[in-house]
This record gives sequence, structure tokens and C-alpha cells, in this order.
Amino acid sequence: MRDLAALPKAHLHVHLESTIRPETLRELGEANGVDVPGEPPVFDGFRAFADYNALIRSCLQRPEDFERIAREYVEDETAQGTRYAELTFTAAAHGERLGDPEMPLESVLKGLSQRGDLAWRLLLDHSRRRSVERAERTLDLALKYDDVFAIGMAGEENHSLRPFATVFEKARAGGLHLLHHTGEDAGPDSIREAIDVGRTERLGHGIRVLEDPELVAEVRDRGLALEVCPSSNVTLGLVPSLAEHPLPRLLAAGLTVTLNTDVPSVTGANLAGEYARVQQAFGYDDAVMADFARASVTASFAPEATKKAMLRDIDAWLTPAAAG
Repeated sequence: MRDLAALPKAHLHVHLESTIRPETLRELGEANGVDVPGEPPVFDGFRAFADYNALIRSCLQRPEDFERIAREYVEDETAQGTRYAELTFTAAAHGERLGDPEMPLESVLKGLSQRGDLAWRLLLDHSRRRSVERAERTLDLALKYDDVFAIGMAGEENHSLRPFATVFEKARAGGLHLLHHTGEDAGPDSIREAIDVGRTERLGHGIRVLEDPELVAEVRDRGLALEVCPSSNVTLGLVPSLAEHPLPRLLAAGLTVTLNTDVPSVTGANLAGEYARVQQAFGYDDAVMADFARASVTASFAPEATKKAMLRDIDAWLTPAAAG
């Protein structure tokens, strides 16, 4: 088995607020008067996770807090072999909470830009449970900053995307991509709405597509990649165990599957660790793991030169094992 930390990887589905180092979170909590539990609780569904996530976000109050977690994110991704990342950040919600619409995003962009060899682009997300007015503010921020390439809807998927249709139209007109969470805690109807109303260009999770064979064929024919996050699905109580995860069935259905972490500070697995967990759980050889990496690169919105270089280096990572 080759070293998965050395495999060049693209990370397409990860939330900045869920990447904070434990020691950093403890220090931020102490500095800002927030009592943070030593370990994440056991979740019995998405709502329990959302409540915990709100507590974690409340630890972020000052510009230096946002800058620090972004800087440390770059350091940690680089150390595990990630070469390119499309990072999600809930900018408008933080700005509204703190009474400063632009400070959280500007501080994150400053931290991301300070050091490291990681290439990155930023996606601003918005909870389906929140107002269209806040979604408009998310769009305004995304259009203002060149390093933001997309917006997307997150949160509990039983809330419809239809009220946000005009926001999506404006985003597309402004040259932004659309990438929505779907098919995680809700079924095929959620995915159809994300495609037809949300105009999503990938499926954020998408694991419940298998419940509808016709939808499987449509997603496959459209070439929509799935941003699959196995450990997150298990930790949030959406899949019973890693061994029971539908990942092998998604591959068998001919779907394009990318591996991601979603909330690594909660699952305890960074991207290299997620690859290792999947390899161990399903007995995949190095060639399959290289295929996951290729799929992520190909499905990304990285510059073509970045894609070509990464695909070449993935082949180079695999070649010694093949030759041996």
C-alpha cells in the first residue's frame, strides 16, 4: 500500500468552521467566554449536529479568530497531501451575528492567503432554514470578492430550495457556480430539486440517490459528481457504520464519486485519514484510491493547469506500485 498522505488530493467538501484544531478551539472558547466541551457529543441526527455547530461558531468573534483558523486550515491540509481545496464558509451568518458583514470573510481570506502551497477557492453557503434576505447578503459577498467562486445551500434538506430560485439566477448571471448539499438527510426529491431548481453542478453528499434508479441514471448521464463524506455520514447518525456505507454501491452504479471530510474536527479524520478509512473498510487497492483522487481533481473547478499537474502527479504516485 502506498502512502495516502503522499497521494495528491483535491478536497471538494469541507466546512472551515469544522476544521478547527482542538487546542485552537479551546483557546478561542476561553478567550471569548464560550464553554466548549472537551469532545464532540454523540449525534443522533443532523439537528443535534447543527446545535453543536452553532456553539462552535460562537467561539469565533474577533478578526484574529477567523484569520487564525483559516491559516491553520491551510497548514493542516498541506501536511496531508491536499494540493487543491474548495472550502466552504458561512460568511453572511457570521457577519450578521457580529454586526460586521464583511469582517469574517475578509479575515478568512487574509488567513488563507498568508502561507502554504495549497491552492484554494472559497464557497459561501447558506442554511435552507434561514431567510432569503440573508441568502441575498451571501450572494452580495460572493460577487464582491474574487476569491469566492460559488454559493450553495446547506442545512436540513427538508426545507425547499424554491424560495431561493431568484438568488440562484442572480448567482449564475454573476458568473458564480452553484453547489448544494442534497441527498444526505433527505431523499431523491431533494436531489431532483437541487438539480432542477438549484442548478447544482455537483451533489453535496448525494448518497440517497440510490433510492431512485431513474435518478441514478440521470445523475450518471449528466456527469454530476457526488461529494461523498463517509465518516461524516456515520458520525452524524445518517449511516449506521462505515462498513454499511453505500459507497461501494455508488461506484457499482457508475456514478462519479469523490471523497471528502465535511466536518473533520468532529469525525477525527482529515482527508488523508478519510482515504485510509475507506481503503481499510472496503479493501480497495491503491489503483482505486488513485481513481478517487482523479475523480476529485476532474470534478473540481481548479484551473486547467492545476488539474493537469495533479493528474500527472497522481499517476506518478501510483506508478511505482504498479511497476512492483
